Amino acid sequence: MPVIFRHNGFRVFFYSNEGNPREPLHVHVQRGEALAKFWLKPEVSVAESYGLSGAELGVLVGIIEKNRTLIEGTWHEFFGE
Repeated sequence: MPVIFRHNGFRVFFYSNEGNPREPLHVHVQRGEALAKFWLKPEVSVAESYGLSGAELGVLVGIIEKNRTLIEGTWHEFFGE
């Protein structure tokens, strides 16, 4: 699972096998047992979350938006798109 970056104890990553057919562009964010999945298109949104507060999810949406170019570039490079 490629880790794109880390921020304040959160690990932002995707899985090397994202389904067949592959799911649309998204990332997973984990800290300890807390986990969330975020879609990047058409806008950054929470797909699902476990163990994170609404405030934490809001902060994470901002972090993902800020790093969207890095995330998209890493995804496309990894999957050869």
